Amino acid sequence: MKPTLLILAAGIGSRYGGIKQLDQFGPNGETIIDYSLFDAIRSGFGKVVFIVRQEIKDSAEAIFAPKLAGKIDYDFAIQGIQSYVPEDLGTVERTKPWGTGHATLCAWEQTDTPFAVINADDFYGLDAFETMSSFLQNDMNPNQHAMIGYELKRTLSENGTVSRGICVERADHNLESVVERTKIFPENGHIYFEEEGIKTELSPETPVSMNFWGFKPGMFPITKDLFDSYSRANINTPKAEFYIPTVMTHIIKSGLGDCLVFKTSSDWFGVTYPEDKPAVQASLAALHVLGDYPKKLWD
Repeated sequence: MKPTLLILAAGIGSRYGGIKQLDQFGPNGETIIDYSLFDAIRSGFGKVVFIVRQEIKDSAEAIFAPKLAGKIDYDFAIQGIQSYVPEDLGTVERTKPWGTGHATLCAWEQTDTPFAVINADDFYGLDAFETMSSFLQNDMNPNQHAMIGYELKRTLSENGTVSRGICVERADHNLESVVERTKIFPENGHIYFEEEGIKTELSPETPVSMNFWGFKPGMFPITKDLFDSYSRANINTPKAEFYIPTVMTHIIKSGLGDCLVFKTSSDWFGVTYPEDKPAVQASLAALHVLGDYPKKLWD
């Protein structure tokens, strides 16, 4: 059974200043999503689900549906503010989506195979997709999940702070814990994260999650139960976000499953700030010149 790829594309992009998941970065106007789709298809994924906000669904469908027709099955899932929020809580007063864990939950109805989850605005590389596709097709343990790990030093922005899932790995290469740090930055040759005004140094080789996860379908009911509790506790906190690492940490700590950490040789780059765009454009153009991608992805 071919796995499904979920693409988290509902973010608002407040730091970028626009809908970066639909912005053009490749030499022929490709979005970053285009490269993920191209790599997913040649790595053996059988379906893609775009998780979007209602107001950008039509634009996303107009861009990607013609490219994917006849190449891979596709669908769209809507991450709404009220999605999966217990009805007795009433109308939610917030404008920002609930976060990556909630976004994944919103694709439950469209997903019935083992699946991977990625960000729309991150470039992960072919090796990462091949590694995850092989795992999802060959590992039959319903409680064994996985993630792609990148070195922290390779995932920073020169233009501001970034959010990363800081990972601790066990001796058996399964994840011990992952904690989302939302303010990581380089300074004078060192790397720090800041929390409540306190700076803590991190090793440059620290493995981090760039939100490339591999899950078995049993993850969905666990996520629903967690989000039910989370939304009740944070109904009056409009900026609270329910992250995938929160779900994975619960699965591990509760003995409900494990998460293999795969190291990848793929390059990673992404877009957080407008100033990141030229570097990403140059990196993608170079990959075309090297022959890693054809002159045009979608002939």
